[in-house]
Amino acid sequence: MPAPLKTVRRSLLVLSAALSSLALTAPLALAAPSPTPSSSASPSAGPTATPPANMSSVGGARLAQAGTQVNLAAGVPVAPKDLTARSWIVSDAETGDVLAAHNAHWRLPPASTLKMLFADTVLPKFPKTTEHKVVASDLAGMGAGSSLVGIKEGESYTVHDLWLGVFLRSGNDAVHVLSHMNGGVAQTVADMNAHAQDLQALDTHVVTPDGYDEAGQVSSAYDLTLFARSGLQKKDFREYCSTVSAKFPGETTKVKGKSVRGTFDIRNTNRLLSGDSDVSVYPGIAGVKNGNTTNAGATFTGVAERGGKVLLVTVMNPEKDEHNEVYKEAAKILDWGFQAAGKVQPVGELVAPKNAAQASAQPGATASGEAGGDTAGTKPAASSTPVAAEEDGSSGVGIALAIVGGLLVLLAGGVFLVNRRWPLPDLVRRRPRP
Repeated sequence: MPAPLKTVRRSLLVLSAALSSLALTAPLALAAPSPTPSSSASPSAGPTATPPANMSSVGGARLAQAGTQVNLAAGVPVAPKDLTARSWIVSDAETGDVLAAHNAHWRLPPASTLKMLFADTVLPKFPKTTEHKVVASDLAGMGAGSSLVGIKEGESYTVHDLWLGVFLRSGNDAVHVLSHMNGGVAQTVADMNAHAQDLQALDTHVVTPDGYDEAGQVSSAYDLTLFARSGLQKKDFREYCSTVSAKFPGETTKVKGKSVRGTFDIRNTNRLLSGDSDVSVYPGIAGVKNGNTTNAGATFTGVAERGGKVLLVTVMNPEKDEHNEVYKEAAKILDWGFQAAGKVQPVGELVAPKNAAQASAQPGATASGEAGGDTAGTKPAASSTPVAAEEDGSSGVGIALAIVGGLLVLLAGGVFLVNRRWPLPDLVRRRPRP
């Protein structure tokens, strides 16, 4: 069957299933409710353990329903039964098909996964070589106990340095410096909320640019996946979110009368990317972002490639209190997704940004996704270690499998789909085991 006809048929099947589900479950909310002062994101109280009856149906009516949504049929593997996350979703990054979901539109505190929206909003505004000297006001207003990369007042940093601090160490200090470069925290929050609306991420309300717990700050597994998918269209975003380790500028000191500035090592806290004592590097992993706060618990969005399929997974707040549980559950969902891909009928779709048609008509404007201009073909800085996922085997040889590509551009009111592959030669490399 020709690709366009096959795509139209798939879209019609999804629409038919969505309408049938809507008829069975009406009335359902067709848009996310507005944030209220009683939001579950209150700093003094965590979210309730029960999803609301009224959730958004953006992406399909099935996604508005509470509980696990999956179309099990002959040949489709059974979804993992030992998942404890309050919300999760797994989808095909290229086609936008949602393979399965659990409370996908539950509005919950996002923690530092909100930095994906921050990066997708602010990253294109400054060339990576731009230098900025930090002043005291740049670091003002950070929440107590914020994660920091170690930025010092009076020192200068390149935008490249700052983004490494955001992605690898989830540095709220780096976020605040970039926010002040962008006109201030209030301006950046406004920009992020506007961008979320353009992405049709209607569950999201931003209060802080760094994801720190604040009353009314919420997102959803569905929206976080939209942020990741949009961000991965940008070359710089892909580089930063897939970097395992890097050198970060330290303080300037005097050595024998000369000013000397050292560096220190930083390592990505995404455990599926960098590994840990109880979590292996996930085969094919290539980003994206993790988070953890008191109200949000652990949150994670990841992208991985296997056998030509590129999947996105988001997991929010596992109730099981074990070390690295969010990564363990994400890995289980990804394993299922790769086994089910091509066999399971989708339960919904990832919607395209409102401006997708305009952007696709002018690919030069955003196609490179490079901050400050298109430098396609350039390699990442020598100080950073790009991702290369590993394949466990008796030989113990690490094989580079991580290729993020083919992210969707949706055109013509959701009928015709165009797959655009993004070549990533800078991410296809070998690296030793962590």
